[in-house]
Amino acid sequence: MIRTGQNRNVFVVNVFRDGPGGGNPAPVVLDASAMTAEAMREQAAQYGHESAFVLPGRDGCDLSLRFFVPNHEMEMCGHATLGTVWLLRHLGLLPERDVTIATLSGMVTARMTEEGPAISQLAGRCELVDEPSAVLDVLGLRKSDLEDLPVMNAATSRTKTLVPVRSRAILDSIVPDFSGIADVCDAVGSTGLYPFATVDRAAVTLAARQFPRSSGYPEDAATGIAATALASCVRQLGVTSSTRVTVHQGEAMGRPSKITVTFRGDQCWLSGHVELLEGTIK
Repeated sequence: MIRTGQNRNVFVVNVFRDGPGGGNPAPVVLDASAMTAEAMREQAAQYGHESAFVLPGRDGCDLSLRFFVPNHEMEMCGHATLGTVWLLRHLGLLPERDVTIATLSGMVTARMTEEGPAISQLAGRCELVDEPSAVLDVLGLRKSDLEDLPVMNAATSRTKTLVPVRSRAILDSIVPDFSGIADVCDAVGSTGLYPFATVDRAAVTLAARQFPRSSGYPEDAATGIAATALASCVRQLGVTSSTRVTVHQGEAMGRPSKITVTFRGDQCWLSGHVELLEGTIK
């Protein structure tokens, strides 16, 4: 069991930064045992970011995490998990071994690597979106804007709708009809739209943008579970057999981010840079 004491100080970490102003912040509460779900949601709304709340372990895991965005609870949040693992390790609150974490989407294994913290996800699933016209319409795209790949729903935890566009220029020029995104996501069974473009096919480098269904903000600078879903899907479609996929996100927002997905057997591992924004590590 991870013991944090009765300290509910909030630390804010920044995850996946790939340049000035980049990355995705995540407030982390070290001991949320006394907090209600509504108090957690209110704190996420106060900060305006996905937030992680550390709780005692359950189901044999070392610790548990709950995740909230300003509007609701999430089953899983990749960057907030990475940030929490990095923070607990630097505070001396994690053992020097792999750590198991209970989340609403299942157990996650975390470890420290030379590139920083990494967390496991299942290799993922993907399925065809039979009629993608509404997805294209809400993103302001035409069929001629698409790469020669299908629009897919993919998931390693929460489902994201992957929309392959022909170029980085098309990706960066997307201006969605934000008022229609929630209805379109509901219609296709998704929690967000994730258009992407190939940047370097040989190096398996992709660029993407995330427009969430109803998180309380219009666009996300770095979405770890969307990146793992994307990496899993392009492998399953035969686009690449590489065991390493890099996804850049956030550039169109002026918040450049880099997400790394590595495959080992039937698991993929999500990793990226983490740094402290607020709080003190003694």
